[in-house]
Amino acid sequence: MPFVIVGDLEVYYEQGGAGPRLLFISGTGGDLRRRPNAFERPIGQHFEILTYDQRGLGQTSKPDRDYTMAEYAEDAVGLLDALGWDRCHVMGVSFGGMVSQEIAIRYPKRVDRVVMACSSSGGAGNPSYPLHHYLSDTLEERAARQTALSDNRRTPAWQAEHPEQFATAVDQTLAGLRVGADEPGRADGYRRQITARSQHDTYDRLPSIDAPVFICGGRYDGIAPIANQEALLRRIPGARMELFEGGHGFLNEDPLAYERVIAFLKGELDG
Repeated sequence: MPFVIVGDLEVYYEQGGAGPRLLFISGTGGDLRRRPNAFERPIGQHFEILTYDQRGLGQTSKPDRDYTMAEYAEDAVGLLDALGWDRCHVMGVSFGGMVSQEIAIRYPKRVDRVVMACSSSGGAGNPSYPLHHYLSDTLEERAARQTALSDNRRTPAWQAEHPEQFATAVDQTLAGLRVGADEPGRADGYRRQITARSQHDTYDRLPSIDAPVFICGGRYDGIAPIANQEALLRRIPGARMELFEGGHGFLNEDPLAYERVIAFLKGELDG
């Protein structure tokens, strides 16, 4: 298993594939032991991908203190340094999209193209859904809440009419949440990530981004709604935005989504 020292962290990472270099940053509670991961998605066939467990999560170190969004960006760039990557594309999903904003703002010379998927700027551009209000939820409660929020078509009325379909979706979400959930420090790491997430605000700094940016989201996302994507679009010079069929998991729900992401990263959408 590959580990590397980044600052005060021992970071677990995975690297593979061939093509232009792409740093892939996962969302809230991410753990590379969950499947499928980035290598098993369509982008895995087009890029050399570097991805990792973020601080407090998965197999990476879990410092016993509060975390900041700036530190998440520092960790990512520190990983690039440790592996000798001077520049690369960056794709961040959900929380990872927030980290990608901080990287593009703070380290402009390290990024080529940036994909911000189902993300939010915070501040005047609207925060993501306030998950920090529900830190006392059990895993089962978190799975049910996340399943409902991730697609706003899953209203209480819909859930009542489709109980088996909703239960299956909740079970699938819960299976992912259970990966590594009982490991020492994992609950605290999740809490610290969610707390840092609640303080995310790049809105006033977004106009400084000069890399090409592709903003993408799901039409039915209740966690990072369309208005949040539109706010990013207004603030980032030259950015482009596309919406896809699905909710917060649109990348896995609409086959066109990854096609467009790949085309953007290859420069095929320019002009």
